[in-house]
Amino acid sequence: MEYIRAGKVVVNAVAVLLESVQVHENNIITLNAQLLKPREFRYLMLHKPVNTICSNVDEAYPSLFSALDIERSDELHVAGRLDADTTGLVLVTDDGRWSFDIIRPLKHCKKVYRVGLSQTIEAMQIIDLTAQFTAGLQLQGEGVLTRPAQLQILSPKEVLLTITEGKFHQVKRMFASIGKRVVSLHREKIGEVSLDVEVGAWRYLTAAEVDSFKGEP
Repeated sequence: MEYIRAGKVVVNAVAVLLESVQVHENNIITLNAQLLKPREFRYLMLHKPVNTICSNVDEAYPSLFSALDIERSDELHVAGRLDADTTGLVLVTDDGRWSFDIIRPLKHCKKVYRVGLSQTIEAMQIIDLTAQFTAGLQLQGEGVLTRPAQLQILSPKEVLLTITEGKFHQVKRMFASIGKRVVSLHREKIGEVSLDVEVGAWRYLTAAEVDSFKGEP
């Protein structure tokens, strides 16, 4: 901050005097006439354990970021949060435009969840329920139906659900709308990226995985 207030930080040939000024990677930034190079963005997958929160600090539950033993983890954020009792794939980055491209509604990014239910799905219900999820469900408090979703029955009390939106507590509310209660929820896949690390572990995404979220839908 002292350098900024002293006018020693210059962006595109103009001295910057406020810490709140935003800069981008294509800007020319110098400090004391020395060119600065921006740090490359970081992109990770993390296997979120149960009873952790997608926050940078501990609250009622511990932050999942405590599992990240990397420099400046406080600059990272989650692209698509999960509830404390939900486990599975979380994408973590410090690239705000990349994460926005994942969660923005027009992107229609697919998310796959493994859902455990308290009530059994009877064989005679399968065709009807699958059709309901495809057509869209009416959630309590919502004015429009959910987008078409894909329901795959794995067993009488376990299903795979693929959705392309992220309303508040959406998966739980979708099953509540058909009289089923969710007792376990695990995200297995986002877009083309599938979870492949153990609980609590993480890894950097490959360049192909990062690029798979870029561009227009």
